[in-house]
Amino acid sequence: MQRICVYCGSSPGDDAEFIRQAHTLGEELVRRNLALVYGGGSVGLMGHVAEAVLAAGGEVVGVITEQLVTMELGHQGLTQLHVVGTMHERKARMAELADAFIAMPGGFGTLEEIFEALTWQQLGIHAKPCGLLNVAGYYDSLIAFLDGAVTQKFIKSEHRQLVVVDTAPAALLDKLASFQSPPVDKAEWIRSLKL
Repeated sequence: MQRICVYCGSSPGDDAEFIRQAHTLGEELVRRNLALVYGGGSVGLMGHVAEAVLAAGGEVVGVITEQLVTMELGHQGLTQLHVVGTMHERKARMAELADAFIAMPGGFGTLEEIFEALTWQQLGIHAKPCGLLNVAGYYDSLIAFLDGAVTQKFIKSEHRQLVVVDTAPAALLDKLASFQSPPVDKAEWIRSLKL
C-alpha cells in the first residue's frame, strides 16, 4: 500500500474524539510513509486529516469538483489537487489513486463512497481493502445492520468479511495491510442468486 483514501465528514461532528482520531490517523499515515487521498476539502474531519498529514510532512492528494472549488471549500495547501467536473468523476479518480479505503465518521457522502468501494470489491472490480474506523462507537449500529443483513440473507457472510473494522487508526491500518481479498467466483455467485 502506498496511498490510502479516507472518506469522512465535511463536518467535524459533535465529539472531540472524532477530531483527535482524524489527527491520529493522519500522523499514522505519515509514520508509515503512506500518502493520503481524500475529497480535497478544507473543512470538517476531512480538513483535519489533511492538516495532520501536511503538518507531519506527508503527501496529500485531494480530488474535488469544480462546484466545490467555486464554493471556496477546496484546500489550497495540498501536494496535489485534482479538480474534476462531477461527483462521479471525483469518486472514480479517488478510487484509481488509492490502494485502500477508510471511512471515518461522516454522513451520506461518506457512506455512499465506502459502500461503492465495497460493492466494487464484492464484484471483483478491484481487490483493495475497505475499512471502517469506528471512532467512539460511531459505526456500531451500521455494523449491527450489516450483521443483520447477513442473517436475513441479503449479504453473504464472505462478503461481510470485506468490511474491515477497528477503533484505532494503527490497528485498522495493520488489518488493511494484511487483508487478502477473497477470490470472486462470479459464475457461482450468479447460480446462488437463482436459487
